[in-house]
Amino acid sequence: MGDVELAGEGAGTRLRAWVRHWELWSGPRGVPAIFLVVEGLAATVAVIALLRSNYEITEFVRFGSLLGLAFLQAELSRSVERLRRTLCDRPHINMTSVWTFAGVLVLPAGLALALGLLIYLHLWLRVWRGMSHRPAYRVVYCAAAIVLSCLASGAVVAGWNGLPVGFSGSLRMVEAAAVFTVANAFIVAFSVYLHTGARSPRSLFGSGDDNLLEVTTLVLGTSTALGIVHAPALVPFVLLPVLVLHRSVLVRQLEIAANIDGKTGVLNAHAWHVLSERELSSAARAKSKLGVLMLDLDHFKQVNDVYGHLAGDAVLKVVATTISQHVRDYDSVGRFGGEEFVVLLPGATETEVIPVAERVRQAVMAIEVEVGTASGPRTVRGLSVSIGVAVYPSGGTVLERLLHVADSALYQAKRSGRNRVVSLAAA
Repeated sequence: MGDVELAGEGAGTRLRAWVRHWELWSGPRGVPAIFLVVEGLAATVAVIALLRSNYEITEFVRFGSLLGLAFLQAELSRSVERLRRTLCDRPHINMTSVWTFAGVLVLPAGLALALGLLIYLHLWLRVWRGMSHRPAYRVVYCAAAIVLSCLASGAVVAGWNGLPVGFSGSLRMVEAAAVFTVANAFIVAFSVYLHTGARSPRSLFGSGDDNLLEVTTLVLGTSTALGIVHAPALVPFVLLPVLVLHRSVLVRQLEIAANIDGKTGVLNAHAWHVLSERELSSAARAKSKLGVLMLDLDHFKQVNDVYGHLAGDAVLKVVATTISQHVRDYDSVGRFGGEEFVVLLPGATETEVIPVAERVRQAVMAIEVEVGTASGPRTVRGLSVSIGVAVYPSGGTVLERLLHVADSALYQAKRSGRNRVVSLAAA
């Protein structure tokens, strides 16, 4: 009896140790509890739905067909998906909606939820496992988001006996797609907010391209559902547009990656110059104004010397994000080199540029970044930035001249005490 008790205690100890080492606990404060609640809710409704449904052979055949196609698509695009996630792990971009939404339309709730869970399990085991930026707890949360989205959109189609026909039936499918999209978007946005504190709509809900991709996958999902009901032999052909779409998303991300500075996430110097030349030409044709900010972090070498270069990189990324959040959506932020950044403000006069520059300066002063060091986590604070301003056309009619004027104003800000904005007029 004693040996049995000791064995039981050993198993319990190992289980507790395993739970303590979950990556979930390393998430930001509040994330573990909230994630467990969302995942527990999703698991509960999935089990209830599975137990309360009565299934027919036809439904199992449709379930198997969708699951097989989802597995095949994942296997055929493994390398594409891994590279895509490595380049940019935005949770807004996902191809699984083709299959999960088709399941919502043609399967009972229990099988539709099981379909989503098995698709994510397969993706984790075959594609995402081992990728540092795809920890298991995030995959579980995304699977829970799909379950809850399927449940919400399934309520719209509850009671269907096959797919509806006619105009009213089409409207109901559109309504189901809208509910699926909105539910999934808000659940994912909540996760992004918890992890990053982001508040901009683009950060929380993805870019226009992200949302267009989601709409496209739902259209393909609807086509798949119609095919399963009315022309099952044609359904495998859906794989071709899905694979092509997946690869086109990767190509687009490669194009974006070529223009983005890897350390900060803003435009690299070349891409910023190309875009700025284009905007300058537009301003010349329209006879409008255009502002340029040149920014340089004050005493940034001290951050690298005290906290280390990895900490310095983390600070640069937060600074770049802060600058982007405190300029207009259509302004262009670039990394000029080292700890220098540039901002292009189309259509902005000097009286409009100065308040923007001051807003950025004050936002940088408020930055606090927790970084890892050899002696443990520490907080970097007390940052400041000097900013030089130039405005087209008074500051110059070509980009290089504008940059020279803004750079001269920046150095005047440095010489006059740092942590200040110097305009073209003051330069």
